Amino acid sequence: MSLSLKIEKQFAQNTERVKSIDLHPTQPWILASLYSGSVSILNYESQTIEKSFKVTDSPVRSAKFIAREKWIVAGTDDAFIRVYNYETMEKIIEFEAHKDFIRSVAVHPTLPYLLSASDDKVIKLWNWEEGWKCTRIFEGHSHYVMQVAINPKDTNTFASGSLDGTIKIWNIGSSAPSFSLDGHSKGVNCIDYFISGYKPYLLSGSDDYTAKVWDFETKSCVQTLEGHEHNVSTVCVHPELPILITGSEDGTVRIWHAATFVLENTLNYDLGRVWAVGYKKGSSQVVFGCDSGMVVIKINGSDI
Repeated sequence: MSLSLKIEKQFAQNTERVKSIDLHPTQPWILASLYSGSVSILNYESQTIEKSFKVTDSPVRSAKFIAREKWIVAGTDDAFIRVYNYETMEKIIEFEAHKDFIRSVAVHPTLPYLLSASDDKVIKLWNWEEGWKCTRIFEGHSHYVMQVAINPKDTNTFASGSLDGTIKIWNIGSSAPSFSLDGHSKGVNCIDYFISGYKPYLLSGSDDYTAKVWDFETKSCVQTLEGHEHNVSTVCVHPELPILITGSEDGTVRIWHAATFVLENTLNYDLGRVWAVGYKKGSSQVVFGCDSGMVVIKINGSDI
């Protein structure tokens, strides 16, 4: 079984270095957080920047829409979380959340919860309906925590990837990890959940130049994806197509078959290192964030 993928570049936008990408669930908006300390909202239908504003003088490594509140939340290298109304651009709140750089924020799909991960080696759970109170601190990693991702099939659980080389699985109700997945020889930069054949899996990317597919029910690595020539900095699993996407500091994006794990395509848009990938359910568009901008592509595919 192979895939017939039609990949069409729609447009590219030059910006400063992009560190994270998020797509709004209903509006045609791309939220890009920039190393320069700004965030931008780009309209991919009109191909124009709708809003752009300075958050801080230090890098914004992670920013997400909280669409049900009409908010943007940003985590930055000055260890603050800042929340803005994206219609008025009014700052709702800012607070010091960690003791070091904030690498990743993740929004719970139904509850008023935000997870944040930091170079201070901990993950924190924030409840915005309780005045952004920190309701739990998750400890167990021995190095920077690079990303957190909530399990879409069981939203009481989440995963984290760390430069200690491990992926840890957590329950929102417990401060200690449920278990660890070990197998990468260097630090883990990025993770994403996916379902294949009704089974849940995790995809991870590492400084060992590989991505790995994990069956976290059996706690085992079922496949190693090799081919990148530098650190794997971002991974995602497309919600509509049976593909895994990996981006690297080698400047390439690689597309793999989600069932056979065969490499299907290698893309290079000459925008430097690839730091982020974004998508949304119901859409065939994928957005990549790189050193010198972002590119929007459309992927259509069918099994042959």
